[in-house]
Amino acid sequence: MTIYVDVVLMENLIMNYIILLATGIILKQKINHTRLIISSLLGAFYSIISYMSILDIYSSLILKIVLSIVIVYIAFNPQNMKKMWKEVVIFYLISFVFGGVAFALIYIIKPQNILMRNGLFLGTYPLKNVILGAIVGFFIIMLAFKIVKSKISSKDMFCEIEIIINGKSVKSKAMIDTGNFLKEPITNTPVIVVEHTLLYNCLPKEILNNLNEILGGDFEKVPEKIKEEYTSKLKLIPFSSLGKQNGMLFGIKPDYIKINQDEKEIKKENVIMGIYNNSLTKRGEYRVLIGLDLIE
Repeated sequence: MTIYVDVVLMENLIMNYIILLATGIILKQKINHTRLIISSLLGAFYSIISYMSILDIYSSLILKIVLSIVIVYIAFNPQNMKKMWKEVVIFYLISFVFGGVAFALIYIIKPQNILMRNGLFLGTYPLKNVILGAIVGFFIIMLAFKIVKSKISSKDMFCEIEIIINGKSVKSKAMIDTGNFLKEPITNTPVIVVEHTLLYNCLPKEILNNLNEILGGDFEKVPEKIKEEYTSKLKLIPFSSLGKQNGMLFGIKPDYIKINQDEKEIKKENVIMGIYNNSLTKRGEYRVLIGLDLIE
């Protein structure tokens, strides 16, 4: 059976690209298609070298792991080791699913034209079979993660939070919002969203009760002493959620916050508190929203 190098290269390029794309989507990474193509090409060239047995070292398990790390690093440029290992694990999980789906489809269509060499399955099956397998695997992965996400219990979605500001403390139930990527635009500091009434014991009511007016530049109801003290401390945070597009929140930096979940306490100092001039829920089930990145 004749195997064409260009076909092997194209098959692996397509499969690697779709696997990396699925990894990025699941982890909600910013997708850079150029980086994904470069990573996919690297993996495709490895497949050719491995199949042709140009160097024995290319069949090494350690090298395969190192190559996976390099591919993930090129594709997503993780900022720390924790993110990198998370991306590598998801990359492997998706690879296993895609490989199983693609091989199943190929086996069903033309099992007599399949051979295995150096861990690679090759054959004379049409390229469209590889693409079809990758697409089916992609949708299986997306559906599986969607189901898993929908099964998260309310216990996992909520936690207790303590906010310390001006030496005073307030406690509340908080919801862990997986869609909350709110950042303070200048420092890129993560933002938690807090109902303004929760802060009456920590911040002046003249500020909290007149947030809309202050946003409009009207400080008439704010005493001059309070205005002088807090004007420089307040930050403007743009948002497009909470039922409003292109809105603004006032933010202020607390001393620190403590998050308690599953008997684990997390202390965060580098965080901004966005003050929401309304209720987050009708029944008051929680009064704070926090992002998933604050408990990871």
